[in-house]
Amino acid sequence: MGIYCVTGRDFFPGAVALLNSLRLLGHAEPFVVCDCGMEARQRELLAPHAEIVPAPRGGPPSLLKFAAPLSRRAEVMILLDADVIVTRPLGELIESASSGSLVAFRNDRDRWFSEWGELLGLGEVPRGPYLTSSALFFGGSAGDRVMALAEERQLAIDADETWLGGGGEERDPLYYLDQDVVNAVARARLRPDEVVAYPARLAPIPPFGGLRLVDAGRLRCAYEDGTEPYLLHHASRKPWLVAMRSNVYSRLLTRLLLADDVALRLPSAELPVRLRTGALAGAARVATDVGIGAPGYARRRLLPRRQRAWTDRR
Repeated sequence: MGIYCVTGRDFFPGAVALLNSLRLLGHAEPFVVCDCGMEARQRELLAPHAEIVPAPRGGPPSLLKFAAPLSRRAEVMILLDADVIVTRPLGELIESASSGSLVAFRNDRDRWFSEWGELLGLGEVPRGPYLTSSALFFGGSAGDRVMALAEERQLAIDADETWLGGGGEERDPLYYLDQDVVNAVARARLRPDEVVAYPARLAPIPPFGGLRLVDAGRLRCAYEDGTEPYLLHHASRKPWLVAMRSNVYSRLLTRLLLADDVALRLPSAELPVRLRTGALAGAARVATDVGIGAPGYARRRLLPRRQRAWTDRR
C-alpha cells in the first residue's frame, strides 16, 4: 500500500498534520509526497518521513494529484489532500479498495451531466453518487482505469473557465475541474459495483456542523449520535493561512503540529499565534472568534429576515 499527497510551501503545515495523524493512528504505510514548490528547509524536514517526488510539471496542486501514484504504484493507493486530517483508522476503507474498487466519500452536493461523455471523450457516463476527490482509495486495476485517463482529460480543460481560474459558473459541467473529471471517468470506466461511496458526514468539511472533539489526544471526533468520521477535510480557506473561527480541525491541527508525540514536530514560531499553545494563543483564538463571529451575530439579530435573505442572495 501507499499513501500519496501533493504539497507546496503554503500547504506544508497541512501535509505535516496529515502525516502525523496517520502515524498516530498506526498507519505505517509509505508516505509519498509530490513536491509542488516546497522550500528547501521544508523538504529537509519531511525527507526522513516521506518519499519526495518532484512534480513533473508546473500547475496547481489539484491537477497533480495523480503524478506520484502513477510514478510510484502500489497494490492499494490512498490519495489524500494536504488539508485532510485522519481521525479514525482507515482499515475498513483499505479492505474495501483491495478487492479492486474505488472507495471514496460522497460530496455534500450532487452533480451529474450527460455532457461529460462528449466533453471528455468518454462515451456514455452513467449516473452515480458524486464523490469528493479529497480522499480516494484505488485497489487492483481500478486505479489503472481511472488515474491516467483522468489526468490526461483534466489537463486538456481550460482552467480559466473553472473554479480554479475564477471563470465559469457552478452550473457548467466541468466547473469543478479535477473533481468533475474524476467522477466522470470513474463512472464511465468502472462498473457500479466497483465504486464504494461512503456518506459525506464521514469526511466532513467546514463548518463541521454537529461535530464535537471527543479526545484530542486520540484524534477522536463524534456527532451527537456517536458516529465518528474517518477524516476532516478543511476545504476552501486554510486556518494556518487565514484568520478564521476555531473549529475541530484547527484544534486538532495545533495538537498534530506541536505535541511531543508526533512524528514531525514543527517549531511553534512558524505558526500563527492563534494556532500555538499557551495563554497568549488562547487569547488570540478568543479574539479571532469574537472578531469574526460578532458581526455575523449582530447581522442575524438586527437585520429583518427578508433583508438577510436578500443580502445572502447578493
